[in-house]
Amino acid sequence: MKEKIAETIDIPSEITCEINEKNLIFKKGPSIISREIKSPSIIIEKDGAKIRISSEKATKNQYKIIKSLIAHIKNIFLGLEEKFKYELEAVNVHFPMTFKVDGNKVIISNFLGEKVPRYAVILPGVNVEIKGQKMTVSSGDRESAGQTAANLEHATKIRSRDRRIFQDGIFIVSKPGRLA
Repeated sequence: MKEKIAETIDIPSEITCEINEKNLIFKKGPSIISREIKSPSIIIEKDGAKIRISSEKATKNQYKIIKSLIAHIKNIFLGLEEKFKYELEAVNVHFPMTFKVDGNKVIISNFLGEKVPRYAVILPGVNVEIKGQKMTVSSGDRESAGQTAANLEHATKIRSRDRRIFQDGIFIVSKPGRLA
């Protein structure tokens, strides 16, 4: 391919954007979401009310990176408007689990009768609410909310037992962008 590729994205009027070298910072009121761009061959510029992403002598991989960056930036715009919500549910067949949010982690006690609690990390900027056996993970940053939900699900992963019998765990019930 080896040609110049350039794409533009319109910035909504109520959102402000700053570009510092390879950092993008988006603000709307008190909400701030930032993203670091790690690709050295991608050039990002702010041109009035538009963001221009380009690459000189781009290959297929740079084209894929540019399209991915556009999708990430659109998700940031959506996240500044409304938070992304993941709903999780705890299922226990054998032993009832208890949950507690402690700072930047969730403590899962009595999973399969284990004496040692399990922990799931909550990423910065993510809010976790626990109501009985249901959990809600919400954040303006889609990646952080999704990774926190995955951390909760992964903390209760069962190893060395038959999954057909031991069906306990925390499972994602609904995601943003998917209808139930």
